[in-house]
Amino acid sequence: MAETSSSSNERVVLSKDARIYIAGHHGMVGSAIVRRLKSEGYARIVTRTHAELDLTDQRAVTEFFREERIEAVFLAAARVGGIHANNTLRADFIYENLMIECNVIHAAFRSGVERLLFLGSSCIYPRSCPQPMTEEYLLTGSLEPTNEPYAIAKIAGIKLCESYNRQHGTRYRAVMPTNLYGPGDTFDLENSHVLPAMMRKFHLAKLAAGGDWEAVRRDGERFGPIPPDVRAALPRVVLWGSGAPRREFLHVDDMAAACVFVMRLADERYAGACAEGAVSHLNVGCGRDHTIRELAAMVGKAVGFEGEVDWDSSRPDGMPRKLLDVSRLTRLSWVPSIDLDDGLRSTYQWYCTQA
Repeated sequence: MAETSSSSNERVVLSKDARIYIAGHHGMVGSAIVRRLKSEGYARIVTRTHAELDLTDQRAVTEFFREERIEAVFLAAARVGGIHANNTLRADFIYENLMIECNVIHAAFRSGVERLLFLGSSCIYPRSCPQPMTEEYLLTGSLEPTNEPYAIAKIAGIKLCESYNRQHGTRYRAVMPTNLYGPGDTFDLENSHVLPAMMRKFHLAKLAAGGDWEAVRRDGERFGPIPPDVRAALPRVVLWGSGAPRREFLHVDDMAAACVFVMRLADERYAGACAEGAVSHLNVGCGRDHTIRELAAMVGKAVGFEGEVDWDSSRPDGMPRKLLDVSRLTRLSWVPSIDLDDGLRSTYQWYCTQA
């Protein structure tokens, strides 16, 4: 159990009989939330695929909420990606994320949903803000340029929840996760985040070092095209940037546990954690970070890669450091339970079962 508090009066909302909509249930975080809720006895879970419900379509979202009588929402749906995707698909990232947030939150309000949890991202904080990043640092400086459109959309989601609460008395909450990893992650080498991209590169290099080019071919069919520069480097691994930036990582199952924990907190407990309105969101992380070079060594060990790694310093590093201050959530007696080394091993095992 990731939750260390057992006081029943801290978790009195979100009845086991509630109809709970998980927006983005096929994604890494959404699927983990579904697993967590089911493990805790929630049976009335409502989901829709993108083909069944396009969350950027306001009319469709409004009709969905009108018909389904939803009582609580976990808003985990989002357009996500790594540095390359964020920097090159800037219009897509800001438009799609703004539309999803606006449509779901407004439709939830109009249909009478009082409980909603919005998932943001640690990139909402200024590029050069002090470390670790506390909730109060929001909107105190310039954002990281490579993911500014995505960050602005996520900030808008926080402010949507805050504004509906203040004007309409809803009980919408927001959590800001650190970098997440685990089962269900995206391993596309053009658009994924640093950890899954790194894990896949090490896996491909290990296969190439063993001469198993057929497995390399199958991996490309399963997880997406292998860029020419990555293929040409095999069996070596080339990683982006200097390796100096520091990043914090949290297993997605711990994130799901935190989401359910925060949603179930009594109103006065959540308000107290947010200092009675001084902030309107809570950071979720482990409170420890590593350099990208250190992460590479850990991932390589989990994969069993023993070859060479080159660093392409012509590629962007992104923010120098992103470490969340998680003291507010810690004071509520929630801490993560999955060690990074253990989490990397289990994630790689999951990856291998998908190949």
